[in-house]
Amino acid sequence: MYNFDIDAAAPKSVLYAELLKAADALTSGEPDGVANMANISSLLWQFLPDLNWAGFYRMGSDAAGNDELILGPFQGKAACIRIALDKGVCGAAAASGQTQLVDDVHAFPGHIACDADSRSELVVPVVRSGQVVAVIDLDSPVPARFDADDAVGIEALAALLSSRI
Repeated sequence: MYNFDIDAAAPKSVLYAELLKAADALTSGEPDGVANMANISSLLWQFLPDLNWAGFYRMGSDAAGNDELILGPFQGKAACIRIALDKGVCGAAAASGQTQLVDDVHAFPGHIACDADSRSELVVPVVRSGQVVAVIDLDSPVPARFDADDAVGIEALAALLSSRI
């Protein structure tokens, strides 16, 4: 049984350092990527305040063989199952390989409203051997919820998970 003592009110540098330690403990030595994504989604949901969605989209292909994102383990309301790489914040992160930090999702061109309550979003690509294999997606009902410290923390998590999902 895992019991993590993470203070959600701690400074973000401390919070993300503790989340990274917990993520390492949860995923170290576990070869099943889906199980690892499920536990990390739960960890993010439990310890990051002001979220209404936390989870993963995995790289896959549509029926025609085109790259797209496919819903992975998450916490929150039901979500879009497939996202084209030219659509939404997640698609932009996967297509560019760059973190997307969006203060107002309604102002983001091509935003996909899976949950109308979402106002801000942070999406970080998970890269293995130079290829995006997934994205970590965090949504919040609070405008401008995420900042550069959140991006750095989730980027460190993505780097840790790159060989574990």
